[in-house]
Amino acid sequence: MFIQTEPTPNPQTLKFIPGVTVMNEGVADFRGPEDAAVSPLARRLFEVDGVEGVYLGHDFVSVSKHENVEWHHIKPSILGAIMEHFSAGLPVIEDGASIGTASAHADAGDGDPEIVKQIVELLDSRVRPAVAQDGGDIVFHGFDDGVVYLAMQGACQGCPSSVMTLKHGIENLLRHYVPEVQEVRAV
Repeated sequence: MFIQTEPTPNPQTLKFIPGVTVMNEGVADFRGPEDAAVSPLARRLFEVDGVEGVYLGHDFVSVSKHENVEWHHIKPSILGAIMEHFSAGLPVIEDGASIGTASAHADAGDGDPEIVKQIVELLDSRVRPAVAQDGGDIVFHGFDDGVVYLAMQGACQGCPSSVMTLKHGIENLLRHYVPEVQEVRAV
């Protein structure tokens, strides 16, 4: 098994592409070992000293490290854990476990349902695929009084350029197509 590794805009996160489907549907974001109970793969990755977060996408695994750990020290162990996991044919998520869906968005809140529908459609069709290329995801959390609330996941969480992505990329896109949008904020 050959596993490709790609850098992400977040220097603390690498994207690992094992060449097989990781998640048949949905995504899973684990911010610590205590969150990884439903995922044998994530539990195994958290056993590597220095791993701080694991994000499972359709065909990739993003791994975030502690900032005081160097990639060259832990990357071989991460590659080995991923390779051994898939070679053994183990499940990524345990049967019956509940995880996020492919369109993991929170409830609309008080926002106009038609505007919310437009926002979610733009996020799903234009933003999420681009962000997934960088090993992350963006989840809609609400629209209220002209403000769109979004959560960053995977490589995007804690990324130095995430504020620029939100403010100059996503906010401009949403304001262009949905005039009711005035601002985008991270939650």
